[in-house]
Amino acid sequence: MVLTTEALRLGGFDFFKLEDRLNDEQRALRDQIRDFVHNEVHPKINPYWEKAEFPWEIAEAMKTLPIWGGGIKGYGCAGLDTLSAGLVAFEIAKGDGSIGTFYGVHSGLAMGSIGRLGSEEQKQRWLPSMAKLEKIGAFGLTEPEHGSDAVGLETTAHRDGDSYILNGAKRWIGNASIADILIIWARDDDGALGGFIIENPNETEGVTIENIWGKISKRAVLNADITLENVKVPVENRLEKVRSFRDIALVLEFGRYGVGWEAAGVATALYEFAREYALQRHQFGKPIASFQLIQQKIVEMATEVSLMQLMCYRAAELLSEGYITPGLVSMMKYNNAKKGRYVAQLARETLGGNGILIENHIARLMLDAEVIYTYEGTNEVNMLILGRELTGINAIMG
Repeated sequence: MVLTTEALRLGGFDFFKLEDRLNDEQRALRDQIRDFVHNEVHPKINPYWEKAEFPWEIAEAMKTLPIWGGGIKGYGCAGLDTLSAGLVAFEIAKGDGSIGTFYGVHSGLAMGSIGRLGSEEQKQRWLPSMAKLEKIGAFGLTEPEHGSDAVGLETTAHRDGDSYILNGAKRWIGNASIADILIIWARDDDGALGGFIIENPNETEGVTIENIWGKISKRAVLNADITLENVKVPVENRLEKVRSFRDIALVLEFGRYGVGWEAAGVATALYEFAREYALQRHQFGKPIASFQLIQQKIVEMATEVSLMQLMCYRAAELLSEGYITPGLVSMMKYNNAKKGRYVAQLARETLGGNGILIENHIARLMLDAEVIYTYEGTNEVNMLILGRELTGINAIMG
């Protein structure tokens, strides 16, 4: 049996009527992304996922969406409010995690770094073309030996006249092999953190980018290892407003906020697909949704998804009021990533053997939920960030 998805296009699971909180503009944007996912993502993504190829045709179609740059105002960017930004991440994630990561890295991390930490000249220079998706961005922070310990990064930037000379290595960098603008985070001669923009990195001497193969999750987005050997970057390509890790913390926190929405979106899609399958699939002469054990799974999924959605909406309200703490976004990411794995497990069980076929979408989304647990801060690290805020004691290195 192949799951038919037409019924899912017409609405989304919203048990607590959170849609009532949307204004007309937010609802129209949500519906536009939802239609895009139904028309462009669900029918096309599976072959790319299976072959581990980037879906350029989907990316090309995404140029028409008014979402690039997220909350950045001006420079051709979308200027989204916090709830709209969350809804975009949520709806894209309901379609596919690879597309969500492509969007989040380019629009959130790369454009977000330039928008929040760049000079006016730097914003004018790079953001307009990125907002049109004419140039794709990547964000190079994680290193082979520094993941959760990103603050200990070893990549260096030595000042040499009108240039910086970069040496080091990065790992798991999304979009790197297709990027036109690559932000490399490194320490200068004084130990200060800097964001250094490499334009056209695939054509830059000393930059080696090799895609990481063999992933079982988010296979349609490209993550890469990067080696930097005496790479020359003009002084004017150093982001003006960053000198310490605290300066990029806000970019990372907003990224984590988006991932909290992403986890909720993946879980919501898993629930919707599983419920629809349970109504369509017949055994012993009746839909399997009529059996108590299947209804238990449906109830468990619906409850967890509803709680995830409630947390997302409330976080959006608090952010719009200017309230943000590391613990707030860490709780959101920790809870939703953790519960997302549980919902994925129940959804797969509901489909039985058909749950491992990518044609029914569950298997692909299940593996998306699995890796969300690890990136934008592992769930263990997010738990300890929250614990530090709640107790005043730092146990991360305890």
